[in-house]
Amino acid sequence: MIRTGLIGYGYWGPNLARNFAEAPRTELVAVSDLDEERLQLAASRYPAVTTTTDHEALFSDPEIDAVAIVTPVSTHFDLARQALAAGKHVFLEKPLTETSEQGAELVAAAERAGRILHVDHTFVYSGAVRKIKEIVDAGELGDLYYFDSVRVNLGLIQADVNVIWDLAVHDLSILNYIFPIEPTAVSATGMEHVEGRPATIAYLTLFYETRAIAHVYVNWLSPLKIRRTLIGASRKMIVYDDLEPSEKIKVYDKGVAIGETKESIYDTMVSYRSGDMYAPHLDLSEALRTEVDHFARCIEDGEEQLTSGAAGLRVVRILEAATESLNQRGVPVELAR
Repeated sequence: MIRTGLIGYGYWGPNLARNFAEAPRTELVAVSDLDEERLQLAASRYPAVTTTTDHEALFSDPEIDAVAIVTPVSTHFDLARQALAAGKHVFLEKPLTETSEQGAELVAAAERAGRILHVDHTFVYSGAVRKIKEIVDAGELGDLYYFDSVRVNLGLIQADVNVIWDLAVHDLSILNYIFPIEPTAVSATGMEHVEGRPATIAYLTLFYETRAIAHVYVNWLSPLKIRRTLIGASRKMIVYDDLEPSEKIKVYDKGVAIGETKESIYDTMVSYRSGDMYAPHLDLSEALRTEVDHFARCIEDGEEQLTSGAAGLRVVRILEAATESLNQRGVPVELAR
């Protein structure tokens, strides 16, 4: 049983608290928040759990095995570093850190301490994304051509991060999980529409050494909520709509084949294939519960991490490069290997 303390009982914290309290391998034993009213809510929901405004009390408690940190990204580095130094496993809200330098330091600190550093890229644990990964790994799609996603809504405009760090981080974590190749460069354009706040709309393009390309559109100012991704490949294509109540994934046996005769380039033949569509069965378990269970198994059984600190660091490096490109009006920025 992994005894867990939670730091941050704001927007996402209650969801994590519920899962750590109810999952079979974890136990919620303490909640810390600077807001007394939030702590009262936690105490009323979990009367047996210790509540405190002093997060360091969780680090010094020898009965706590792991700490979940659900606070603004600007606090991630210091809190996670303290937790690891205290010998705690860490479950850290996305994105990992503000900078790749901080992220690399946390990854190294976790390795030195022999502790799990887990990043909360929740979509990776959804039944839909895990099924896409399974299909890609099986080679069913063929050569990957493109990943085209839209993640927009009339949402909460953040003060500390731009829309890329808030919304695109989800799509980048999915890309990082399902694509067997890593991008070599990123280009981003966007604009801020609220004075004193960061960019509210952005378009990202990721380039690969293969013929693959990825495009991510994110927007805080959309009248509609859309969560749709298209994945195109040489043999089959996928439409993933996270807002669909039942058939979130549809696999299409459609594609294009281009052939050339030896006699003349002008004899190029293009053939279109249009076959059946099927919607695979998906695991409908709550993604966050699956994630918390996975975190516990990584600690207790040594299960290989899906969203480790290293995976989170790869995402942060892309976010950094995208922000640099955004500030240069779309100039492509190479990604470090």
